[in-house]
Amino acid sequence: MKLSPLAERRIIYLVLFLAVMLPLLFPIGWKTESSAHVRMAHNLVDKMPAGTVAIISFDYDPASMTELQPMAEAMIEHAWSKGHKIIATALWPQGPQLADQAFRNVMAKYPGKVYGEDYVNLGYKVGGMVTIQAMGRSMAEIYPTDTSGMQYKSIPILAKITTIKDIAYIASMSSGDPGIKQWIMAAHDMFGVPVTGGTTAISAPGFIPYINSQNQLIGLLGGLKAAAEYEGLIGVDGPATAKMDSQSVAHLLILIFIAIGNIKVFLAKKKARKVNIEEVN
Repeated sequence: MKLSPLAERRIIYLVLFLAVMLPLLFPIGWKTESSAHVRMAHNLVDKMPAGTVAIISFDYDPASMTELQPMAEAMIEHAWSKGHKIIATALWPQGPQLADQAFRNVMAKYPGKVYGEDYVNLGYKVGGMVTIQAMGRSMAEIYPTDTSGMQYKSIPILAKITTIKDIAYIASMSSGDPGIKQWIMAAHDMFGVPVTGGTTAISAPGFIPYINSQNQLIGLLGGLKAAAEYEGLIGVDGPATAKMDSQSVAHLLILIFIAIGNIKVFLAKKKARKVNIEEVN
């Protein structure tokens, strides 16, 4: 039975929908080889001793959370697995809410983590690089309270954190300015704090010079694929892995459809040539 073009399109859309949805519901767990830049970011976190206090800065909004939120969650999970303590900050207004969401998601695997002792959300501060520079003088002046209103000096995790120089490393999940670039220029270049982070795939090439320039940036996660690579390095099948499964299956299916389309065109042309030859004869 020959299908109409409309019916064929509907079938293609349905198959693509299933190809995208099923791996999200039932992850395949396909692994991919990690890039050198992802391994650099992983190794920075991995080599730090238990008790290390780090900053993860949520410098993005919901528009880019599909790529960046899995990175943040993977880095939180890695840090907690190593016994690190995390201070969440944000140079973007909606960053604190995304930080809370990331902590909640990872807490499912680490229910013993205690707010104020193992992690804290200091919230959003306007100012970009000026704010980071001021953190080099006094963290308490910039963040007198956390997002819940707790006083800086009453939060146990912050007891020994006077300035940004007391931070072991900083990871900025960034989709633009202010973001990784400002952390590099202020936290690293001015105060010597190691900086790593992640960004959208389209923005990643612009940060390569910072990696190559005396390790101003120690590794980088660029896009969803890099987030999946990081998950692979810490041995978890997280949201990035599931989304990459979905993307990979969809791409494979599209290639199959392209091949089928070309075969149909080839057979149609072959049939037309045969008809023309018979008409001539």
